[in-house]
Amino acid sequence: MLVLTRKAGESVMIGDDVVVTVLEARGDVIRIGIQAPRDVQVHREEVYQELRNANREAASPTDAAVRALTELLDRPTPATPPDD
Repeated sequence: MLVLTRKAGESVMIGDDVVVTVLEARGDVIRIGIQAPRDVQVHREEVYQELRNANREAASPTDAAVRALTELLDRPTPATPPDD
């Protein structure tokens, strides 16, 4: 982890496109601004974790869905009548 000391109004560059600026520091609260291209997602960490968990849950099959699919696959296929 890179640790930097910055004052209000000073910035940090991340790559060529992301600028993080310290807007205000008051006691133990620091306000920052993040300037990034639209295709770069920027989230607070707790929001990012919730989004990631929600996406994982949505992508995982439920027990009921797995059982239903297993039942469909386990059904015997009907015999086809001979061609005349």
